[in-house]
Amino acid sequence: MRLSAFRAGSWFRLVWIVPAVIIVLLIVVFGARWLRDLPAMHDFITTYPGQSALPSWAPIGFPAWVQWQHFLNAFFLVLIIRSGWLVRTMKRPAAHWTRNNFGLIRTKNPPKKISLDLWLHLSLDALWVTNGLVFIVLLFVTGQWVRIVPTSWNIVPNAVSAGIQYASLNWPTEDGWVNYNALQVLSYFVIVFLAAPLAFITGVRMSGAWPAKARVNRIYPIEHARAIHYPVMLVFVVFVIVHVVLVFATGALRNLNHMYGGSDEVNWWGFALFAGSAVVIAAGWIAARPIVLRPIASLMGKISR
Repeated sequence: MRLSAFRAGSWFRLVWIVPAVIIVLLIVVFGARWLRDLPAMHDFITTYPGQSALPSWAPIGFPAWVQWQHFLNAFFLVLIIRSGWLVRTMKRPAAHWTRNNFGLIRTKNPPKKISLDLWLHLSLDALWVTNGLVFIVLLFVTGQWVRIVPTSWNIVPNAVSAGIQYASLNWPTEDGWVNYNALQVLSYFVIVFLAAPLAFITGVRMSGAWPAKARVNRIYPIEHARAIHYPVMLVFVVFVIVHVVLVFATGALRNLNHMYGGSDEVNWWGFALFAGSAVVIAAGWIAARPIVLRPIASLMGKISR
């Protein structure tokens, strides 16, 4: 009876949420169109078209490492979100994992039994962080950092301009092969240099590897880490959704060639590589089940019910 009532309540909320979201979107679109028709806003967009100029030495295009980094980041991030959601919502884990009290990695804390989902989440986190460190190093070594790090304060009015253009459904000029628009730059900067470190710092604080009696625990209690970690995950979810939608809405073939094909041409090569990567990510999603994870996790610890 309670389950039926819960489902009825959920459907009732959904029936109201969907039209409410549609109404809000319509208000945003028509409001942005009205703003763009104002002479002052027209002058503002002319002065700040939505894109800040890059230094003359800024690299053009995307090297091969950006392409495989993009795939690896997407692969790890999707599975991290999935496993993190399972950790948060699963009441009765299918299996548990206990760390071996030997090996290359040692902590001051005794082995602790955790769910298999949490083991997967932490293992993926370690791979994602390692990949992220490689990404950051290559970003600065090759000069690609200048494309996602703001270098001028006019990035702010340009981002406002780009946001109004997006909201009015009259997209700002897209030339990602040479230069991202200001809103893209700020979004990528926040994800790479703010959200990702926050996810790592709060995740480590919540993990069993964190010393239980560390002095810093008084000023950085685990409750604070939990309060930050979940909203950061939601930021990543929203970013992925918006990013994918805009990639397909603003010139899918060209954008996918930038991201996967290493070319500014408009053909199906980038789409084919993207489709292949989507298949790999889907396969990883399906494979992230106890029947597959148990033998892998048992190599590093003990599996129990």
